[in-house]
Parts: sequence; C-alpha cells; structure tokens
Amino acid sequence: MTTVAAPSSSRVPSTAEGARRRVLLAPITITPSKPLAPSHLKGLFWTDVMYRATACLADVDYRYSHSTYHLTEQTLGFWEFLDRTHGDTGYAELTEDDIGSLYVRHRAAADRVPAAALRPYADAVEHHGWVHPAATRVLELWREQYARLGLYDPGLLAHQPPGLGLEEMLEHLRARGLCLDHRGLGGPVYLDLTRHGLPLRQIVTADGRPNYLACALRELLPLAPRYDEVVFLYDPELDPDYQLLARVLAPLGPVVHRVPVGRVPVDGEIRSARAGGWRGLDAASLIEAASADHDEAAMQLGMRLYFIATLGPGQGQSHRPDLLHQCLKRAGRLLAGAPPTAEPGLPERLGVHRRDHAYVDPYRLTTSLLARRRAAPARDLLAEVFLCR
Repeated sequence: MTTVAAPSSSRVPSTAEGARRRVLLAPITITPSKPLAPSHLKGLFWTDVMYRATACLADVDYRYSHSTYHLTEQTLGFWEFLDRTHGDTGYAELTEDDIGSLYVRHRAAADRVPAAALRPYADAVEHHGWVHPAATRVLELWREQYARLGLYDPGLLAHQPPGLGLEEMLEHLRARGLCLDHRGLGGPVYLDLTRHGLPLRQIVTADGRPNYLACALRELLPLAPRYDEVVFLYDPELDPDYQLLARVLAPLGPVVHRVPVGRVPVDGEIRSARAGGWRGLDAASLIEAASADHDEAAMQLGMRLYFIATLGPGQGQSHRPDLLHQCLKRAGRLLAGAPPTAEPGLPERLGVHRRDHAYVDPYRLTTSLLARRRAAPARDLLAEVFLCR
C-alpha cells in the first residue's frame, strides 16, 4: 500500500475532536462484458470487507459507477461491434458466458472502428444514461451473484454520471498547469505531471476518445475535496496510472492511499478475461460448487477467507480449488463456534487493523480470523463485516 500526503502521526487523525473521518473507496470498475473471474472476485471481496469494516469506524462512500466508464473505447467499441454483427439480438435470454464469448470475438477481431461510429453511443450514454442491453443483462446477473455472495451492491444498475464534463475536467487540469492539449494541432491531450518526475500520459486521443484515466478524473476531481481520505483498489499493472491520479488529487485535500490487489493466476499464468478461459472458474460456477456442500453463511465467509487471507495481496498463488474447499470447511467451523459477542467492543477490535489511515486493512482483519492462538471470532464481527445481513 502506498500513500500520497500521508499524515506523519502513527495514529489515525481526526478531522475534529470526536469526529469521524470521511473516506471514499474507489475501486477499479469491471467492464460488464463477461463473467466475473477469480481476479475480479478477489478485488470485490477485498473492497467489500474494507468498506463494511471501515463503515463501523468512519463515514465511508463506496464509489463504483459504471456510468462513468461506459464512455471508454473498450466498452463503446464492444457495443458497436454487437450492433453491427448481431443486430437486435435478445440479450435478456443470454447468459454471461454467451455475452463473454461475443466479447472474446470482438477483442480477437481487433478492428478499431472510426471515432464517428462511436459518437452516437457516447452521446446516448452521456446525455441520456443509455446502456446497451448486453451490458444491462450482465449487470443484472452480477447483481444476483452479489446477493448470493453477500457483497454490498454500490449501484450496479444505477445511473451515476461523473460530476464533470470532459471539457470541464480538462479546464481544471489546464488551470493547474497539468494539461498538454494538442487538439488544435490535430494531436491528443496529455496529463502532464513531468514536474513531479512522472511521464506524460495520453488521456484523450486526437479524435476525441477519452480513456479510463480521463473518465476517472471526470469522476474524482469533484469528489475528492469532500473527503479526508481516498482509497484506490486496483490491479498492480495499472499502478502508473494510479500514481498519476494520486498526484492530481492529493493537492485538493485528501490523503490518497493506493492499494494494489494482485490478480489470481490459473495454473501459474495470469490470464486476461478478454481471451476467455473462465469456464468453471467464474462466479456462477464457484457459487454452484460451494453451495452444493455448504450453507450460504459458510460460502460467504469461506470465499472471503480464500480470496483475501489465503491468496493474499500479491499474485504469486494460483487458484486452487482444494484450498477454496478447505476455506469453506474452516468457515463452517468458525461459524459453529462463534460466540455472540466479545470484548472489547467491535470498533476496538476492528481499529487494531488500521495503521496511519482510517480504513481497515482487509488482509490483516481476515487473516486474524485464522490465527490459531486467538479466540474464535465473535458473531457480531462476522455478521457486520463478512456475512450478508
């Protein structure tokens, strides 16, 4: 975990005497175009436990807006591909696997369509909150899986547009000397943090297409000043972009924490969902397999023990069904032996899993449940943080 503008004190600072810290959790979003794979689930469980535990100690908002990131070429290009190649397909009857297979075909085709072909889609998203029915279908299926897994739903199907338009965002950067705009010369737009020793980063193409970083800036620039701390959770491969985001946001007031969460290799290899290969490993399959032998509470707790405590923050441990099965069994034993409450109170028990930040570290907290020489975790902790309520 890396922090920008971290406080020097070893304890969590307060905004005022007795005040609760204001924390924004901003995990990377998952494009709704395929099933949830193990790497996706790992990030979701980390964020969920961090959110629910921290909410016992601070005022936390969990920002996860698909509306903001629908405008990326990755998403709009897929939607254009679907309409061009499949017309009025009845997506409501398709499975995640069906739609994911179409996404793999799209990525394999690698045909970059002209910007003009995507502008009607961008306009419909930007001005009317439109979502392609294929994405809506995937989000509906995800919402059902969230419920089974006890994951908090931050608004999967909600329209949550960013607070700034693209030009407003660029003007904000320009006023701070952070924007290098070559559009007048037929070139792209760059985020310029070279004064901080960071490289130029293109955020808008010459033909006007914003990337993920540009969309994130539209969302986060107006939000950041409202919070004492901002916490990013993301794939390690995206660390350069999140270094840039942290540098842009920290002068606006919040302490910015970067928490990379490693992906989950399969047979020693980190695979991209754009190439497929999720069958039998996707959320629906894992839920079906776990629920065959375990009740819902054991499944929810066991999944968290596996994806957080067993796999850890890195990405050196491949997915192992045998270890997942052991975690599910261990969860059943923990639930069976859990006393109703424990001393000290829940806030104090959660607070020891923070350092110089307001958020609760999900890895420290979850691994503490497995400590051999500690008392069994109490039911109030499990219910508040690890189980569907």
